[in-house]
Amino acid sequence: MPPDRDATPIRSFATFTGDLHRLAAWLTACRVTHVAMEATGVYWIPLHEILETRGFQVMLVNARHTKNLPGRKSDVSDCEWLRDLHILGLLRGRFRPVDGIVALRGYLRHRATLIENAGALVQRMQKALVQMNVQLPLVVSDITGVTGLRILRDIVAGHRDPQQLAQHRDYRCHASEAEIVAALTGNYRAEHLFVLQQTLELFDRYQQQLTACDGAIEAHLAHLTATAVPSATPLPPARRRQKPRENEPRFDVRTPLHQLTGADLSQIDGIGPYNALRLIAEIGTDMTRWPTDKHFTSWLTLAPQNKVSGGRLLSSRTQPSANRAAATLRLAAMNLGRTQTALGAFYRRLAYRVGKAKAVTATARKLAILVYHTLKGDLTYQDPGADAYDAQDRARTIRRLRQRADHLGFALVDLKTGELSEGTVS
Repeated sequence: MPPDRDATPIRSFATFTGDLHRLAAWLTACRVTHVAMEATGVYWIPLHEILETRGFQVMLVNARHTKNLPGRKSDVSDCEWLRDLHILGLLRGRFRPVDGIVALRGYLRHRATLIENAGALVQRMQKALVQMNVQLPLVVSDITGVTGLRILRDIVAGHRDPQQLAQHRDYRCHASEAEIVAALTGNYRAEHLFVLQQTLELFDRYQQQLTACDGAIEAHLAHLTATAVPSATPLPPARRRQKPRENEPRFDVRTPLHQLTGADLSQIDGIGPYNALRLIAEIGTDMTRWPTDKHFTSWLTLAPQNKVSGGRLLSSRTQPSANRAAATLRLAAMNLGRTQTALGAFYRRLAYRVGKAKAVTATARKLAILVYHTLKGDLTYQDPGADAYDAQDRARTIRRLRQRADHLGFALVDLKTGELSEGTVS
C-alpha cells in the first residue's frame, strides 16, 4: 500500500474467505484500483477471483521475473518491491483468460485427470490378470473394449470356464475362439480376483464421472454460446467423417466452438474438434492478448530462446515448460508425421535433417502460428498437400544451389535436358 493512502500501510490478513473480503474492502477504502500479485501454486486463485469480482485490475506476475536484491528477502519486502515495480510500469502480467474460459479450462483439466486415473485402473486390472496368468491382453487389443469388458464382468461374477468366457468374443476380434480359450485358462486366486473386482468397480465409477463431466462441459459451452456474438460465416463441412476417439466427448464440439470463435480450428491438419476445444480452453478466443504470432509462440515456449553474448549465439534451445496448450500442439505434430499433408511433409523433412524431437517442436510452432492467424480471422486454412510442399521445397533447394553456384563461378546443368540452369554463370 502506498504510505500516503493509510496511516498503517502495511497490514496482514489471514487466508480465510472473510479475511480476503476484508482485504478487498480495505483496498477499496484506500482508493486502490490496481493490484499486483505473484502467481505461485494455486493459492493465489481465491484472492484473485475475489479482487476481480470487486472490480480491481489484478496483474499476475511470474515470481522469477521479480526477484529482489539478495539479503532482502521477506514477505513485506517482496510486497513493497512489487508495489514499486508496478508503480513504475516495470511489471509484465501473465496471461489469464476471461472468466468463462477459465471455467471451461477447469472442466477440461478435471476431465483429463479422470482419464488419467482411469488409465491407471486399467493397468491395475492388467496386473491382476497377469498374476492369475490370464493372458487376456494378448488376445484382445483393449480389455476395456466390448469383448474385454464382457469377459471381465463374467470373471468377477464367478464364472471361470474358459469355453463359456470365450463365447463373449466379438465377431470383429482378430483372435480365434481357441486362442481366447487358451488365454483365459488361468490360476484364479481369491486375492487377485478381489483386486480385479474392486478395480473394475472403480473403473466403472470413473466412466460415470466422465459422462457427468462431459454433460457439464456441454452445458457450459451452451451457456458461453448463448451470450456470444453470432458468427458471420457459416460452419464449414468437416474435413472428413471421423468417429470420436475412445476418450473424446460424444457431443457436438465444432458447432459451439465455431459460434465462440468465428473460425473452425478443426480444419487445420492434426487438430480435431477435441484438440480444438482443449486449445480454446487454454488460450481463449482473444488473440489480441499477443501482438504478433511471435509473441504467441514465445508464450507457448515453442520459439527458440536465443542466448547471445558478444554477438555470438551460445544456445537456441526452447525453454522447458508445462504449458498445456503447447503439449496439445506437440501431440498433434507427432500425429502429423503419418499423414500425407503439407504439415506432415514438413515434419518428415525436419525429422530426417535434425531429428524427431526438434521436428516435433518446429511443427508444433507452425501449428501455433496457423491457430493464431485462424482465430484472428486472417486465415482460412486449406491443406495444399504433401506433393505441393515437396515441389515447393525442391524449388527452394534448387534456388539456393543456383545462388551458391553463381557465387562460386560454376553452372548448374539439367541432366534431363542438358541445358544450363537459368541464372548461372556460363
